[in-house]
Amino acid sequence: MRTDLVSEPGDATRPNEDFAGVGLPASGQGGCVIVLDGVTPPRDGAGCLHSVHWFTARLGGALTELTVSCGDLTLPEILSRAIRRTAEAHAETCDLSHPRTPQATVALTRWSADLVEYLVLSDAVLLLRGAAGTVTPVLDDRLARLPRSALATDALVDTRLRNKEGGFFTAAADPSVAARAVTGSLPRREVRALAALTDGAARWTETFREGDWTDLCDLVVEEGARSLVDRVRKLETADREKRTFLGRGKTHDDATVVHVEL
Repeated sequence: MRTDLVSEPGDATRPNEDFAGVGLPASGQGGCVIVLDGVTPPRDGAGCLHSVHWFTARLGGALTELTVSCGDLTLPEILSRAIRRTAEAHAETCDLSHPRTPQATVALTRWSADLVEYLVLSDAVLLLRGAAGTVTPVLDDRLARLPRSALATDALVDTRLRNKEGGFFTAAADPSVAARAVTGSLPRREVRALAALTDGAARWTETFREGDWTDLCDLVVEEGARSLVDRVRKLETADREKRTFLGRGKTHDDATVVHVEL
């Protein structure tokens, strides 16, 4: 197995709110990849004493431990337990019912000798490359399907669409959200490689339209994950003033890429 991992903050003066982890069981059989993208709250706070990077570190650590050690649990069960464990760590001090309590998008995959399982929640991206080279994206597109008018203000997204029916879902404090994730599995023999990305790295395809998902995977294979992030940064900087491309609430976003050759 070969792994290439890059995670870079969008602003050098702020902590990186992404989380990336690769887990390899002591048995040497199989492994897992976890990528989280923390949701930055508004400056006026979100009823929680803790930072988003505190939350993603806690949730990511719980997901890594559970995914590696609990092979009898499904990925939704693992996410549910990890959310519950993280919520319990600050339930006594924080208002976890606030719509902007710390939360994250999730891309999670686990493989064994026979099977590759996957889970995606919100706008994280998971790409699976088959034995013949075909790239299949695993996407939770509920946020992308919302009308632009509904995304006009953060307040509207929070109060009416975030973790609500007819809206979109993130990993926050409610363990039941795990059942909303996009999940599936494939025989291990059908998956040659995989890539997990936060939306800050996926901008190369989703925002700037520099190539499709196959092109993105080819770029990572040929030039490395570092090159993908560098290219995104150049595109963001070139469009800093005009903001020609839709869906960019900020010029630079935290960007994480994990590529694994199985």
